Amino acid sequence: MTIKMYCMCLDDFLLKDIKKLNDIPVGLGSNNFSSDWLTDKSGDNISSKNKYYGEHTFYYWFWKNMLPKMVDNTWIGFCGYRHHWSNNNQFKSDDITKVVNKTNFDSFILKNSHDQWKTYDIILGEDVYINKWKLSKIIKHGYKVLLRNPLAFLKKNQNIKLNFEVFHGIGNLDKAINLLDDSEKEDFRNFTLTKAFYNRQNMFICRSKKLMDNYFKSVFPWLERCEEVYGFNLHGYGNTRIYGFLAERYMSYWFNKYSKPLSWPIFFFDKSKVYK
Repeated sequence: MTIKMYCMCLDDFLLKDIKKLNDIPVGLGSNNFSSDWLTDKSGDNISSKNKYYGEHTFYYWFWKNMLPKMVDNTWIGFCGYRHHWSNNNQFKSDDITKVVNKTNFDSFILKNSHDQWKTYDIILGEDVYINKWKLSKIIKHGYKVLLRNPLAFLKKNQNIKLNFEVFHGIGNLDKAINLLDDSEKEDFRNFTLTKAFYNRQNMFICRSKKLMDNYFKSVFPWLERCEEVYGFNLHGYGNTRIYGFLAERYMSYWFNKYSKPLSWPIFFFDKSKVYK
């Protein structure tokens, strides 16, 4: 079955290459895009927050403007100009990334759904593990956490919360969790304390209209409440995109709680640098 794939990009010059893949080109950010692109700037939108929300400004646009028109049991997917779904799950994400290049890229890219998907409604990116800290990385990024808790980086203590605090600020994850609905608050907190991996890249493929709608109804009111805590006077990539990073962890938690997802490889290949 063909997948209706939306490919999110930051540059207009990628249009030709996105169309070659039969993907739907989506232009995000402050650059200008031709009329051949979908953008998150029309209809009901939060496009002004893209610098902070990343992919989720398009998810919001899709929810408000496209999801009501969606035919159920149709595979809808989301990818980006740097991160792509693999055409099979025989190889790990990182292994594909090591060998993919301009010449063989088309042979790796996902074009259709698989027979393995028949009993699933949602496909999530392959797990990315965050419990493999090297000493040099701990010293460079995690010294503040280490000073507060010398045992933080013991293997048994490494989890989503530790990783988030190192890169996005001590205490910031707890502040956000405290703003969740009561039905999610403690479950998500437990998820961040007990898991040392999450599904990568804020991407998914789904064929359930109800499942997508329920996710969006959960994540966007929460992110809006978080704005009252963090605002938009943010500096540094780890803090400026904090809403996107929160949503990435929450997406893994939410879909794993309310559905039976299938993990699928997502590989890295920056089309903007190769085809420019």
